[in-house]
Amino acid sequence: MRRAAVAIAAGAMAVSLAACGSAKESGDNADSTGSAKKGDDIKVGLLLPENATARYEKFDRVLIEKKVKELTGGKGEVVYANANQDAAKQNQQVDTMVSNKVDVLIVDAVDSKAIAGSVKKAKDSDIPVVAYDRLAEGPIDAYTSFDNVTVGKTQGEALLKALGGKAKDGQIVMMNGSSTDPNAAQFKQGAHSVLDGKVKIGREYDTKEWKPENANANMEGAISALGKDKIVGVYSANDGMAGGIITALKAAGIADIPVTGQDAELAGVQRIVTGEQYMSVYKPYPQEADVAAEMAVALAQGKSLDSIAKDKVDSPTTKAIPSVLVPVVSLTKDNIKDTVIKDGIYTVNEICAGKYKAACDKIGLK
Repeated sequence: MRRAAVAIAAGAMAVSLAACGSAKESGDNADSTGSAKKGDDIKVGLLLPENATARYEKFDRVLIEKKVKELTGGKGEVVYANANQDAAKQNQQVDTMVSNKVDVLIVDAVDSKAIAGSVKKAKDSDIPVVAYDRLAEGPIDAYTSFDNVTVGKTQGEALLKALGGKAKDGQIVMMNGSSTDPNAAQFKQGAHSVLDGKVKIGREYDTKEWKPENANANMEGAISALGKDKIVGVYSANDGMAGGIITALKAAGIADIPVTGQDAELAGVQRIVTGEQYMSVYKPYPQEADVAAEMAVALAQGKSLDSIAKDKVDSPTTKAIPSVLVPVVSLTKDNIKDTVIKDGIYTVNEICAGKYKAACDKIGLK
């Protein structure tokens, strides 16, 4: 695991170097997909999908706003809207921003297919669109996210490691994300590539809207169907769902089985400290947010993305989208200090507050 973390860290450094050129360094010529040249006085529309997941309000929004200000000498404005997991509401938000003539949009889609028409409206109004975190359909100009298949592989590999010999003794439950989120399909793909043939999958669910309460209900159904003595582990696609799953496991008297996660939410990290959750996937939000801001400012100013985005990806509707995919790290109790604390995501005092202090002391987190 340590060797894998080093390799991932090296990859992250390479991506960081590729993405570190600011929008002002991206060239002076207008890109074919960009708008007419503008100065620093630009308006960036930012649309995030929901606020139940802690990362969006605490990290993504704040980091993008900060980077846009930095890139534009404080002159750039970020106009923000959150869809609260409502695809129709997000389409209306795009329409409003088009009417208000923002210079560029950063969109983290609730539903990657449903947003396509609104993306086209923006493009028809000469407003370029950056797909953020999820690859929206429609005429997208740029995309940044994490390597989502690798996220699923990382989760699957961690689960197999935690299971050890028990992988042959029982069954696992797979709790995937929402079927409307293209990332969820990639997480699932990556996890299956590791788990298939190595462990029996007793039940598998696509969890509506990623909601913890839906994951909780699905887990209760799995326990009832399989029997509590037959379940040896749970693949959970993110930390929020892991919380709902662990609540169901506790209620059924099931303890000491590994549960995966993703996003390194504070509650997830605290469950890792106590041993209730085995791992999460730490995704360096500052790097992803910085890249999105650099792309957006460059496009708004009519500049090339060549120095920012070295890769290309295809969506179901658009080919060769300039892209930056940021690597991820498997987060366990062994590397909390070297990841979320080192990067300033949380402090030791935040993680180890109150009832978590004794567990933190036990693993040497001080």
